[in-house]
Amino acid sequence: VRLQTQPKPQPGQAPLYSGTFDCFRKTLVKEGVRGLYRGMAAPIIGVTPMYAICFFGFGLGKRLQQRKPDDVLTYPQLFAAGMLSGVFTTVIMAPGERIKCLLQIQAATGENKYSGSLDCAKQLYREAGIRGVYKGTVLTLMRDVPASGMYFMTYEWLKNILNVRDLSVPRILFAGGLAGIFNWVVAIPPDVLKSRFQTAPPGKYANGFRDVLRELIREEGIASLYKGFTAVMIRAFPANAACFLGFEVAMKFLNWIVP
Repeated sequence: VRLQTQPKPQPGQAPLYSGTFDCFRKTLVKEGVRGLYRGMAAPIIGVTPMYAICFFGFGLGKRLQQRKPDDVLTYPQLFAAGMLSGVFTTVIMAPGERIKCLLQIQAATGENKYSGSLDCAKQLYREAGIRGVYKGTVLTLMRDVPASGMYFMTYEWLKNILNVRDLSVPRILFAGGLAGIFNWVVAIPPDVLKSRFQTAPPGKYANGFRDVLRELIREEGIASLYKGFTAVMIRAFPANAACFLGFEVAMKFLNWIVP
């Protein structure tokens, strides 16, 4: 988020962060280890219901396209089922992302407007009502709907290639990790636009994401849509490998308890 929202440097000035590792080093030096976890409360609160809804949405999307429970879906059908999960998760993701982004950038700019996630949510609601909390919902949908389709389709495709029939931990970790990478390759451009839009002052982008896109392309070029690529990719593999392993273990356990 800090890389995605850093302002364009003035002529002759160096950028605030030259890259992922420079951002990591400066955050650690200025704010300590806690600085790396700014805005963590909102994602922590939302992560359990969000992933529950995410996997539920994917399962529902598959079921809606099956005539019989054992019908094998095509990859485009799996992609469509994954997109449905992205629609479902936006209800939780949009406000959580808004709060997380605001808390992360205020530490970088030296402001202390919000004391924490709850205080941030209260102030946003007080200033602009529910619309203030859900600012950036359209961009969250634009990010999560196609990215979730790619996420689940890639995972199922890799499971078939690797012939995952039982709880094979290394294969599930590999398939889940790669699915996370494919997910973020699709998600990064709208994620950059979302971060910019959600952290902008009220009224800056009157026409929504179109104004953000025009400004970014005009001032920083097409490559600016992939700001933070390295940071995202470092996170993507282990986080999503763990996510899919957790899901597969949970399903195995639940099916054992209630066959």
